[in-house]
Amino acid sequence: MQATELPLRDIHLPEAISWWPPAIGWWILAVLIPLCLYLLFRLYKRLTRKTALKFAKKQLKSLRLDEQLSKQEKLIALSSLMRRTAVSLYPRSEVASLTGEAWLNFLDQSLPIKSFNSDIGWLLTNALYSQSNNSHYLAPLFNLCATWLNAQKEPKT
Repeated sequence: MQATELPLRDIHLPEAISWWPPAIGWWILAVLIPLCLYLLFRLYKRLTRKTALKFAKKQLKSLRLDEQLSKQEKLIALSSLMRRTAVSLYPRSEVASLTGEAWLNFLDQSLPIKSFNSDIGWLLTNALYSQSNNSHYLAPLFNLCATWLNAQKEPKT
């Protein structure tokens, strides 16, 4: 038999590989990538929140021990520290516009005893603009602010 007479068939190529369904590796990546992104976002929020609290506590301690500042300057710095800390821990839209009694009520929300809306707490709002001598309330105000900072534990969304 000659080569031209053999009953051979032509070469059959396999069908092209379909893109669907994807291999198991692609399914795993489709689940792991969003999960990792979400976990990284949560970790970032947790780390930055803890950093804000740590910094605020450190600033409060140094402000309390600073002998070069006058009582009025300490009140101004303490009020600024409390506002900056609240804005970094809570949504800006909730905190930034609060003044007077609304601000003190906001600070009282996380404390079991409503102490900010008293003579001590009003130093944060009124004493900044008055020249009266309220220095005997300064130590309890520092303690109250430290209590508020220590009460801030759970992330606020």
